[in-house]
Amino acid sequence: MPVNKNRRQFLKGLTLASLLGQTLSMKKSYAEDIAQNKLQLKGNIKQSVAYGNFRSIPLDVFVRHCKELGLVGIDLVNPDEWETVMKGGLIVTISRAPGISASENLNRVEYHDKVKKVYDELIPLAGQAGVKNMICFSGNRFGVTEEESMENYIVGIKRILPLAEKNNVTLHLELLSHDNYQADHSRWGCELARRVGSSHFKILYDIFHMQKMEGNLINNIKKYRDVIGHYHTAGLPGRMDLDDNQEIYYPAVMKAILTTNFKGFVAHEFAPKKENKIESLRDSVLVCDV
Repeated sequence: MPVNKNRRQFLKGLTLASLLGQTLSMKKSYAEDIAQNKLQLKGNIKQSVAYGNFRSIPLDVFVRHCKELGLVGIDLVNPDEWETVMKGGLIVTISRAPGISASENLNRVEYHDKVKKVYDELIPLAGQAGVKNMICFSGNRFGVTEEESMENYIVGIKRILPLAEKNNVTLHLELLSHDNYQADHSRWGCELARRVGSSHFKILYDIFHMQKMEGNLINNIKKYRDVIGHYHTAGLPGRMDLDDNQEIYYPAVMKAILTTNFKGFVAHEFAPKKENKIESLRDSVLVCDV
């Protein structure tokens, strides 16, 4: 009996020692990865990051960090920044459209010519550069009914889409929670995209904004899978890191996206909490690598 007891204690100690050794090894590996900013991702989700909240870092330096983190591209850069991103070996996953207003847009007829003029200049440049995605907006309500706004938008976007199709550029309408913004729920924006019926007009589903406005993220992601072309992430509340201090469980959301056979990009658009912004980005990349 004492022999068996000693044997059990020995085996227990051996197991604990083994586990402790594995833990220390993993911690060491993790620390080395942090130091080198390198990750080996599963890559099931093609991750990107919006440059806006990282603009304190020079773009060429930021591109190198993003490449080390396993990201495929940079979101929301300006046309004069495209070359820097691509020289660094990344994709411009969505371009900004300087001169385009989120509030004064195609849901009002009086803004059609102004919006078209901007895209008439930008879309051919994007086509020449190989930039395949560009942002667009709905405009604010300004008292216009949902149906009238949708009809107005369809007329306006159909004036622009032939040029987008010719240059292989897809326009992505962003869903936002801004005050009085027309596309502040997935239903309006996704119904619009279905009525437009073009593979070059898709929805940018901002997970942060839609959790804020309507919740039901996973069901809506599946329901509107046919028209969603791009995603943005951020923690809620605060629009910060995708950590356990915010209410969206991103691993489940990413797994839901995978079930829709999504081929586009998921771009992080949060404001980093940490002084080391790249470390914040790294942590959020890992959360979404399902």
